[in-house]
Amino acid sequence: MERKTEILRNVGLIAHAGSGKTSLAEAMLFDAKMTTRLGKVDDNSSVMDFEPEEIARKITISTAIHHADWKKHVINIIDTPGDDNFLSDTKLSLQAADSVVVVVDATGGVKVGTEKVWSFADELELPRIIFINKLDRERSDFYKTLEDIANHFEKRITPLYLPIGAEADFSGIVDLVKMKAYTFAKDGSGKFETGDIPADMSDLVEEWREKMIENIVEADDALMEKYLEGEELSAQDIENTLIMGMKGESLIPVVCGSAVLNIGVPQLMDLIVNGLPSPKDRPPKKGKKPNTDEIVERIPSPDAPFSALVFKTVADPFAGKLTIMRIFSGILKSDSTVYNANKDAKEKFGQLFIMEGKKQQPVEQGLAGDIVAIAKLKETQTGDTLCDESEPVIFEPVEPLPAVISYAVEAKVKGSEDKVFSSLAKLVEEDPTLRLERDQATSEIILSGTGQIHLEATCDKLKRKFGVEVNLKPVKVPYRETIKKPVQKVIYRHKKQTGGRGQFAEVHFDVTPLERGAGFEFEEALVGMNVPR
Repeated sequence: MERKTEILRNVGLIAHAGSGKTSLAEAMLFDAKMTTRLGKVDDNSSVMDFEPEEIARKITISTAIHHADWKKHVINIIDTPGDDNFLSDTKLSLQAADSVVVVVDATGGVKVGTEKVWSFADELELPRIIFINKLDRERSDFYKTLEDIANHFEKRITPLYLPIGAEADFSGIVDLVKMKAYTFAKDGSGKFETGDIPADMSDLVEEWREKMIENIVEADDALMEKYLEGEELSAQDIENTLIMGMKGESLIPVVCGSAVLNIGVPQLMDLIVNGLPSPKDRPPKKGKKPNTDEIVERIPSPDAPFSALVFKTVADPFAGKLTIMRIFSGILKSDSTVYNANKDAKEKFGQLFIMEGKKQQPVEQGLAGDIVAIAKLKETQTGDTLCDESEPVIFEPVEPLPAVISYAVEAKVKGSEDKVFSSLAKLVEEDPTLRLERDQATSEIILSGTGQIHLEATCDKLKRKFGVEVNLKPVKVPYRETIKKPVQKVIYRHKKQTGGRGQFAEVHFDVTPLERGAGFEFEEALVGMNVPR
C-alpha cells in the first residue's frame, strides 16, 4: 500500500498496567493479517512484548511500534508501558502519536495508572477512544466501569456499543449508531455475524442510543436544532457529527470488547480509521529557530521542509544505536544526510526503516506523519530535532519523569568498573529517565530511576546486551564532621628526635563554628616566642 500522510493513523495504546494494551495490539495486528496467529502475553507469543525482561515479568517495559494495514489506511500502533516504573517511556513515546486508545479493565475500572496516562494525553491534546476490555472475565461490569470513567474524567464520555451477555456469556456487541448486533466466534478469529438486536436488549439499547445522540448533537448546532424539532437523524448524520466531535476532542467514544477473544476489535479499528485524525488533521508543529526565540511552524505536509523529532533510542551492542523518530513535515529518503539542529551537526545514514515490533522493515522513504528509524547516528539523542539545514527548527521535547530512587552499582568482576560505567551510559541514552553519576566522595557508581523494578530491569538489560553483571547496593552516605560549639585553649605538642637536628613545636588553638555554608576560615599568630619545657 502506498503510504500517504492522509491515510496514516498514529495511535498510542495507553492504560494502567495489566489492562490488556498489548493483547489489544496483538488482536489488531492479527485482524489486519500482519501476523498469522493471535499473539498472547501469557504464552510468550506476543509480537509487541519481545524483550526478555518483558517476557519474564509479563509486562511492557519499552514502547513497541508496529503498523496495521486496515481498509486502505495504515494504523501505526504505539504500544506503551503501563507499569508505574516505565511510564516515562510512555510519556516520551506519545510525542509520536496523533491520538490514543485508552484501555480500561472492566474488572477494575479506572486506576491510578489510567489517570496518569490520561494526563499525558491531555498535555499533548490528543483525541482519544476508550476501549473497555476484558468483558469476558469474571466480575467484569461494563456499566459500572462506564460510570467510573465518567466520574473520573470531565469530557463527554459516549458509548457507541453495548455488550451482549456478560462474563463467560459475553458473545458480542450492539452498534448504537447502525442499530445492529455483532455476534463473534469465541476462537479469537475476530469473525462475527451481523444480525438484529436481541429482543431482551431492545429497551436498554433505546435508552443508551438516546443518551448517545444527545451527547453527539451537542457538537453541531444545526444537528442539535434538527434533533430538538423531533426530526429523525440518519446514521450518516450521527457518524459525521461524531467524527467532528472526536477530532475536536469535545466527546470521547467508548467501544467495548475482549482483546484476548478478539471481540469488538474490528469495530475499534474501523472507528480509528474513520474517526481519529490523520497527521494532516493535526495543528502545525511549533518550534523555534536555533539560538533565537522566534517561533516557527511546520505544517504536516510532504511538501514542507523536512523536520522530525527523535522520541526513542534503542541501544544494540551489535547493530549499533537505533534512532526512532516521528516525521512532522517533508520527506526523508534512505542514503541521505540529516541535520541535527540541537547539536549543529550533520550525520550521514544508509537505510531507513519502519518498525515491526523487534524487526525493522527497510523502506525507501518516510514522509510527514511517518514513524521511521535510522541506525548508527553518532551524535543524535532522544529529544533532538532533525531537519532541513536550510530551514532549521528545534522542537521542544516533553520532559521525562524524574528519577526518584538511587542505588550504588557494584561490578561483580573487580576491575570492570569502567566497562560498567560505559555500558550503563549507553542504556541511559536509551532511557533518558535513568541518571548515572560517579560519587566523588565515595567513588561509587550511582544509578537512579523511577522505581526498584526499573533499575532491576536495567541491570538485566546490562547483562544481556553488554555481558556486564552487577549488584545493586544501598548508596553509601558520605558523612561529614562539623564543629557544633566553641572549643578553646587546645594544645598540641609536636616532637621529633630521630637523629640530626630535632623538631619541637607547641600549638595552641581555638575552634569556633561559623554559620552553615560560610565555609572555612583559618587564622594564625605567633604569640610570645618561648616554648615551655
